[in-house]
Amino acid sequence: MNGNDIYMSANSSGCSTSPSLLLRACCGESLAWQRMVQIYGPLVYNWARRTGLQPQDAADVAQETFAAVSTRLSRFDPQQAGATFRGWLWTITRNKAADFVRARDAQPRARGGSDPAREFAELFSPSESTNNNSGDADQREVVRRALAILRNHFEKTTWQAFWRTVIDDCRPEDVAEELGVSKWTIYKARSRVLQRLRSELGGLEELP
Repeated sequence: MNGNDIYMSANSSGCSTSPSLLLRACCGESLAWQRMVQIYGPLVYNWARRTGLQPQDAADVAQETFAAVSTRLSRFDPQQAGATFRGWLWTITRNKAADFVRARDAQPRARGGSDPAREFAELFSPSESTNNNSGDADQREVVRRALAILRNHFEKTTWQAFWRTVIDDCRPEDVAEELGVSKWTIYKARSRVLQRLRSELGGLEELP
């Protein structure tokens, strides 16, 4: 069973009813694809910059990466053991950056200069695991950008209850007093936002 078969079977009632960005993007929903690029685009750009590429070159690599992702997305299977979307995305980014450096290195350069291809190969040696680029910092950035998109989908009090208890790590009792609502309202609001976040990032990120 390929990735697309998994997505379609998981969403047999129709693509438009699924809240998952991954499912909707695979089904061809342009808004879902735009959101995925909005969430993961800065991460891909930063990965490219870490290779030593200049800003414009890194932007070109990011564009090439997402062009490749758009044609291969249905091949990604989140149910495969050990598979992570960021790990898969990182591999494509690495390959596109390597292609760019090889093409650049093929151009004549002054003798005695640096060897970009060799430097790139050293930076991305086979011993480097893709997990090194799928750590907590990258996930926090992904979640932060996803939350920025979701914010307008909730009432102000609901969002404040979530933000104050989850992001600011305040006690629900204190936030309830601050907002003038019951403690159970705080728990319910927090749960609603977290559930929506998990649904949006289903198949993309493993959230607690």
